[in-house]
Amino acid sequence: MSTLQEYKCPCCGGAIEFDSASQNMKCPYCDTEFELETLKSYDDILKTDSGDDMQWDSNAGSEWSEGESDGMRVYSCKSCGGEIVADETTAATECPFCGNQVVMMGQLSGDLKPDYVIPFKLDKAAAIAALKKHYEGKRLLPKVFKDQNHIEEIKGIYVPFWLFDTDADANIRYKATRVRHWSDANFVYTETSHYSVLRAGNIGFERVPVDGSTKMADDLMESIEPYDFSQAVDFQTAYLAGYLADKYDVDADTSIERANSRIKKSTADAFAATVSGYSTVIPESTSIKLQNGVAKYALYPVWILNTDWNGQKYTFAMNGQTGKFAGDLPMDKSAYKRWLFGIAGAVGAAILAVSYLAWLL
Repeated sequence: MSTLQEYKCPCCGGAIEFDSASQNMKCPYCDTEFELETLKSYDDILKTDSGDDMQWDSNAGSEWSEGESDGMRVYSCKSCGGEIVADETTAATECPFCGNQVVMMGQLSGDLKPDYVIPFKLDKAAAIAALKKHYEGKRLLPKVFKDQNHIEEIKGIYVPFWLFDTDADANIRYKATRVRHWSDANFVYTETSHYSVLRAGNIGFERVPVDGSTKMADDLMESIEPYDFSQAVDFQTAYLAGYLADKYDVDADTSIERANSRIKKSTADAFAATVSGYSTVIPESTSIKLQNGVAKYALYPVWILNTDWNGQKYTFAMNGQTGKFAGDLPMDKSAYKRWLFGIAGAVGAAILAVSYLAWLL
């Protein structure tokens, strides 16, 4: 069985967690706060803890079939002894029996340990307020999305990201035209001049983010960017307490393709912005060479709410640092029909009223 790490309040023994408002560890039971600096050595101390070894021989249950338990992890809660079943990418969660916040130490050790973490700045109340604002004025939204109990299910999760640094040397050739029109007493003239426009230079990229979790849609994660990396800190497991967290299941090498795609588009956009004064501009040849590339591993804060509606999954995400919000919404067709028929009925009644007044006059 794998090991868990819990942070206990030395004053009352309650489970402490990271508080986004104070940026410290805080006990929700006695309101005692602890600076993160005081917990730096706590990780190493707790890693040396060992539980009892009390094994029983039993014939209960049956053997797992081959591959049936792949990707499953089982942990034991140190507070209540309950077993926590999670998948292989879960790095932080809460005990379903006693509610204590726990961090799966084995998931974040060795090569899997993040380099940086951006702590949550916005709490759950802010996430719920943003979600309600997102719903405002949307009369055709299915009721399940507006349900208060459902909205309360929004969860804070640290999402794994690969951050790519590189220098891009680019040479781009454009096919451009300038068009001039004039006329005299007899004819209308059009003159089209053709140009070959060259641009070359170097652009440096820092911390190009690529989502390292298959559970999160890349386009959704990109839509809530950017993050302010100046507020990033060296990773400590204490920041995960009170939130969910995943480790990456898409490695850095696999993420390079998406990083290259983002870098190429950004480079092309930057160079294209320097080509002005033409009627048309079409890229004809692009050559981008990368050098000095390195990747770092970080955890970014995201508030997430998943909803299933008519067999389709809808996910809403909010940047846990800046509050930027994104997510698609469905339309309740039955509500739309009622609304449409209501409009038609109101228009029909208005027409009858006007006709009746005209007849009276």
